[in-house]
Amino acid sequence: MKWRKVARTPTATQSRDYELALADSNARVVERIAKRAFEDPSLFLLCQRAANLALVRGFDKLMSLAAVSFTPFLYQRETAQTVLRRFRGRALLCDEVGLGKTIEAGIVLDEYLLRGLVRKVLILTPPSLVSQWREEMAEKFNLLFVTHEDLEFREKGVSAWGEFDEVIASLHTARKGENAKAILAQRYDMVVVDEAHHLKSRSTVSWQFVNSLDKKYILLLTATPVQNSLEELFNLITILKPGQLKTMRGFKKEFVTRGDARLPKNRGRLQELLFDVMVRNTRSQVDLKLPKRHATTVKLALSPAERQLYDAITEFVRTEHPKVGHGERGVSRLTLEVLQMEVGSSGFAVLPTLERMLANPHNSKAQQEELHRLVGLAKEVQASAKASALVKLIKATRDKALVFTKYLTTLNYLARLLEQAGFPIALYYGGLTATQKDAAIDDFERNKPVLLCTEAAGEGRNLQFCNTMINYDLPWNPMRIEQRIGRIHRIGQTREVRIYNLSAEGTVEDYILWLLDNKINMFELVIGEMDMILGNLADERDFEEIITDIWVRSGSREEVQQRVEALGEDLVQAKQEYLKTKEYDELVFGQDYEAE
Repeated sequence: MKWRKVARTPTATQSRDYELALADSNARVVERIAKRAFEDPSLFLLCQRAANLALVRGFDKLMSLAAVSFTPFLYQRETAQTVLRRFRGRALLCDEVGLGKTIEAGIVLDEYLLRGLVRKVLILTPPSLVSQWREEMAEKFNLLFVTHEDLEFREKGVSAWGEFDEVIASLHTARKGENAKAILAQRYDMVVVDEAHHLKSRSTVSWQFVNSLDKKYILLLTATPVQNSLEELFNLITILKPGQLKTMRGFKKEFVTRGDARLPKNRGRLQELLFDVMVRNTRSQVDLKLPKRHATTVKLALSPAERQLYDAITEFVRTEHPKVGHGERGVSRLTLEVLQMEVGSSGFAVLPTLERMLANPHNSKAQQEELHRLVGLAKEVQASAKASALVKLIKATRDKALVFTKYLTTLNYLARLLEQAGFPIALYYGGLTATQKDAAIDDFERNKPVLLCTEAAGEGRNLQFCNTMINYDLPWNPMRIEQRIGRIHRIGQTREVRIYNLSAEGTVEDYILWLLDNKINMFELVIGEMDMILGNLADERDFEEIITDIWVRSGSREEVQQRVEALGEDLVQAKQEYLKTKEYDELVFGQDYEAE
C-alpha cells in the first residue's frame, strides 16, 4: 500500500493514542485513518472510529467509509454491501450512466484491501479512462495506483506486471503479446474491468484474455450489458460465475425467444439467476435529478500576429511529425503535439516550449533556423483575441465564473489581464499546496467573482456554489471536458448551469467543438455518456490520437474539414448505436435489479 506524504507531524499525544489504537485493532485500517487524521488534527477521532470498525466481522458495516474523502450515496453503499455479502466479490455492476459505478467498485476494492483480503489488483479500462481511474482512486480513496503508461512501470518492461501490486492499464494494451503472457502468469486477488460490454463476444481476444485471468474477485462495470442479443449477457456472466446460466445451448433454450435473440422469455427465472450476480441502479430509482445545462460557443478570429504564429506552428508540426521514429533526432512526437495544443491556448503558452526546443543540441540546421523564426513570431504576440473576449464575457456575467485554461503561462497572463480590468480573482493550479488550494476555493466561494484555474480543478473538486463555467481553451480529450463540467454540474447544484466555450476560427479546438457540439450535442449529454459513444467507434485509439492524425496528415483547411466531417459521421453513428443499446437494456432489465 502506498501513501501520500502527510502535511503535518503528529503531536506526542496523538502518536501515543495512535500506537494504542494500532495495538488493539486492525493495523492496516488504523494506519489509513491516522495518516488522513495527521493531515488535519481535527479529524483524529477517526482513529477511534477505525479501531471500532476494524473489530467488525462480516460486511454489515463498511470499514472503508471512515477512510474515504467523500460521502457515498445510500445506493452506492448498498450496492457495495450487496457485492461483498451476497455476490462474494464477483459482480456485474450495471448502473445507468453517471450514477457512479467507479465509486461502487472503489468501495468494494477498498473494503477488501483494508481487511487484508486483497493485495494484488489489476484494473482494466479503455485507453481514455486510465488516467481518470487513477485520479478517482487517489482523490477519493487515497489509493495510489501505477499505470502502464508511467515511466517507472515502462522502465521495467514486462516484468513490471509482476513487480507492482496495484496497476491500472488499458485492456487494449494488457491483452497484447508479451504483456498478456506476463499478466496471465500472475495471480490477482481482484480484477476490475470498466466498460465491460467490450467483452460481449466470446470469440474476441478481449473476452478470452479476461476469462483466462487467474483471479479471486472480479467486478465487471457497464451501463449497457446487452447491446445486440442476450448471448452477450451470457458471455459476461460466464466470466463472473461459470455455469450460473448453464451452457449456451441451455441458456438459449430456456431464456431466449425462438426467432428473436434479443427477446427474453421466462423472465422470472432469469431474474432469479441474475439477482445472484448483477446490480443495476437507475436514475428514477435513486431520484437523481440535475438542473439543465446550456452551452454557448463564442466564435472569434485570431489577431494577425496570432494567426501568423498559429499557421507557422501548424506547418512546423506537419513537417516534423512524419519524421519521428525514422532515425531522425531532435523533436519528439509528444513535443510536437504539446506545441500544437499550447499555441491553441495562447502565444504566451507556446513560447517557453519553443525556447526549450531551441536549446536542443540534436536539432538539424533547418530545424534550428525554423525554431528561431517561431520564437520571434511568438514574441511578437502582445495581445490575445480570446482574452479580450473573456473580459467582455465576464463583464456580462452576473454570477461567479469558473475559468479553465490548460497552461500555467496562459493562466498567469489572464490573471494580470483580469486584475487590470478590475476583477478580483482567485487562482487554482497544480503547484499550490493542499492548504493553498483549499484557501483558493474558499476565497472564490466567499469573496471573489472569478476562479481562474488549470486542469487541476477538474479533478476531485466540487464547486456546486458556482453555475457558470468558461472554457478558455479545450482539452483534446472529451473526457477531460466532462471532468470540467462535472465540477459544477453535479448533485447539490440547484441552478441551471451555463457553459461558454471560446473558439478561435481555424484551430484544432474549433474543429473539436464543431464535432462534439454540432454532431452529437455533447454538452447536453449526461456525464459518462460521451465515453459510451466513443466506445462505439471502430477506431480504438484515443480521441487525441485520432484528431492529431487528421491534423498532421491534412495539407489544407479543406482537407481537414473533409476528414473531420467523416469522423463526425462516425460519431453520429456511434451515438445512435448507444441510444439503441440504452433503449434495449431498459426493455430487458427495467428497474428490477437495484441493490437491496
